Amino acid sequence: MSWGHPRPETGGAPARRTFVVEADGGSRGNPGPAGYGAVVRDAASGQTLRETAEFLGHATNNVAEYRGLLAGLRAAHELDADAAVLVRMDSKLVVEQMSGRWKIKHPDMRPLALEAGSVFPPEAVTYEWIPRAENKHADRLANEAMDAGKRGVSWQPGASTAELDTAGAATGSAGVGSADTGSAGAGSTDPGPASTDPGPTAPAVRVGWGPDMGTPTTFVLLRHGETVLTPEKRFSGSGGSDPELSAVGRRQAAAVADALAARGTIEAVVASPLRRCQETAAAVAGRLGLSVRTEDGLRETDFGAWEGLTFAQVRERHPEDLQAWLGSAHASPTSGGESFDAVARRVARSRDQLLARYAGRTVLVVSHVTPVKTLVRLALGAPVESLFRMELAAASLTAVAYYADGNASLRLLNDTAHLR
Repeated sequence: MSWGHPRPETGGAPARRTFVVEADGGSRGNPGPAGYGAVVRDAASGQTLRETAEFLGHATNNVAEYRGLLAGLRAAHELDADAAVLVRMDSKLVVEQMSGRWKIKHPDMRPLALEAGSVFPPEAVTYEWIPRAENKHADRLANEAMDAGKRGVSWQPGASTAELDTAGAATGSAGVGSADTGSAGAGSTDPGPASTDPGPTAPAVRVGWGPDMGTPTTFVLLRHGETVLTPEKRFSGSGGSDPELSAVGRRQAAAVADALAARGTIEAVVASPLRRCQETAAAVAGRLGLSVRTEDGLRETDFGAWEGLTFAQVRERHPEDLQAWLGSAHASPTSGGESFDAVARRVARSRDQLLARYAGRTVLVVSHVTPVKTLVRLALGAPVESLFRMELAAASLTAVAYYADGNASLRLLNDTAHLR
């Protein structure tokens, strides 16, 4: 079931939509400050359906190009998971590698290529190399993202002029110029070390009143009930002891089950594989007469060596690692934990899969603090720092609605009325 626009009927069977994805990425320094841009168009009408761009921090051209490809494919998938896709890029390297004609020798490129190849079935995607002059829209988006990063802000789709800047342009490339402006497609070479990604892009923002996009897919996000570690404010992620709900947590789960049963809107239940979420989800699903589907990408952050410790203990034992983690989405907790970047990528993948599976339905998503906050952040297009500016109580409810054009709307945040 697709959550894209309605498809025309042909002989009683729905015609398969075709999207054109144009993507680009670049680095001002290679490696240096980098960004990507991607455009999704309807192949039949040529209409621009989605634009996305992101500043990546310090990265190479090739990393940025692959990130642009990945963002474009994800945007197309959100529009219609069953569509056919033509990818057009001016990166010979990416086109040949993704087409299977060139081997992927660099170890930093392999996971990016695998991730891009998993968004759609391989037979649904074809790749075409185009000259840079034909890729101006994506190139301009990438440069807008890099310019925004230079100013210390996030690229915002509502402020983009990329389509206007490049429409009807006869010559030149929007990104070609001085070293200060850079070119998103310039100088593809064998990359150096890959930077981490600051996370998937937020949905495009519609300015003003738009057409009726139909019934949205709504995620009712439920943080699990308390465990014995919750009131002690200890790090409790996916790499720790996997505690069960406490007596308080079981009462919270029962209370939220009653509240959701009274509302009567939940049509499916999905949960993190960790025990506290499974127990919370089971309490609600049992009350609603539904089953629980497990989604691994909804698990909590792996906090590495910090698992089970309080914030004060981590600050005492690992002060430099803690400071780095608080200051950068790229930094990981001590001894191999997950960065906010890594969590955002897997949460976004799970989001996309659930949107495709449950199009137009209301789904209870039982997860943890970081995944829930990440879904909110991505829906709002907010920077990573916003994760530290949200309160999310145990057994609280948050709701996000996702529309067929890729927009998202935050409907509720940290509702605990059912616990009082």
